[in-house]
Amino acid sequence: MSSNEDPPRATLGRRRPERQWDDASLDAAAQRYLARFASSAENLRRVLLRKTEDAALVEAVVERCRRRGFIDDRAYASARSASLRRAGASARAIEERLRQKGVAREVIRAALAEAPSEIEAAVALARRRRLGPFRRIGHPAEFREKDLAAFARAGFSLEVAREVLGCASPEEAEALTPS
Repeated sequence: MSSNEDPPRATLGRRRPERQWDDASLDAAAQRYLARFASSAENLRRVLLRKTEDAALVEAVVERCRRRGFIDDRAYASARSASLRRAGASARAIEERLRQKGVAREVIRAALAEAPSEIEAAVALARRRRLGPFRRIGHPAEFREKDLAAFARAGFSLEVAREVLGCASPEEAEALTPS
């Protein structure tokens, strides 16, 4: 008798019973999640709804976290947009990411107004990806079309991309940023 014909073992068919979430355990799960990750209220709601289908219980836990100050969509959007700008993300990319996390449109716009400028983000992207004046090999003009395409895929306008790519040296590109 081959091993393929052996009957399945009894332990293979057993499944752990589904966990029952009460108010205290769901609140503890929310606190553990928020200790590890910054989150918007809507994102926390989605995470908790993956654990239980009790929407009223989830809403109560999210509201309690909001009252305690564990979640604040304005602070989350502001910090996340500033971080993404420093990494070289465009306003379009930041808006889309925050929208996916459930942040309201007016909160996103306010956060983008506080974040570093679009030109600073474009210079950061060029520095990080070694585009335009930050390119180490070859003449930057040879790669102009490829670099413009990279800026376009990142969500930057043509004017911003041309301004950064028009710089002759990294120092000149850095001079575009006020800080």
